[in-house]
Amino acid sequence: MKYLIYGSKDFALILKDMLDWHKLSFVGYIDDFAKGEGVIGSFEDVVKLYTPQDHSIVLGVGYNNLGARWKIFQKIKAAGYRVATLIHERAYVRDPTNVGEGSVIMANATLDCNAVTEEATVLWPGVVVNHDSRIGSNTFLSPSATICGFVDVGAHSFVGAGAVVVDHVSVPQGSFIKANSLFKG
Repeated sequence: MKYLIYGSKDFALILKDMLDWHKLSFVGYIDDFAKGEGVIGSFEDVVKLYTPQDHSIVLGVGYNNLGARWKIFQKIKAAGYRVATLIHERAYVRDPTNVGEGSVIMANATLDCNAVTEEATVLWPGVVVNHDSRIGSNTFLSPSATICGFVDVGAHSFVGAGAVVVDHVSVPQGSFIKANSLFKG
């Protein structure tokens, strides 16, 4: 399988490094708005030249506009492509089948027993998602965020670096939890 990255800015560059680390075949960046080094064209250009049978797309759009990011995820799927799931070899993932399509789990992140990430979630380095918790689709967990046990984080949320979500709570969809904060529900 060959990999394309949708996006060409900061987050996409980090994901390119992750592909390189794992010696995965990188073809180029997809960018609907900008040209630049490694950009092979817009999504419309890519669907004409790169088949879904041979190429998987990494969702390299960051958290600044989660709504637009989710629309791109859906556009990729509608065109017949698989959105690549990346799990760093240095992450601890108790059950990889609990990781949703298009998710990225970076080095030293933990996804403990019975924990689930839905589609297009991102766990930055040092994130801990404890047992029996669920991370909703299109949610970013920043470096060293801790999600305690039996937590339900709603879709399209952002949890800042070092934030802690206590056990047995629900985080509403679309939440923004600041860095170094404590969320008690």
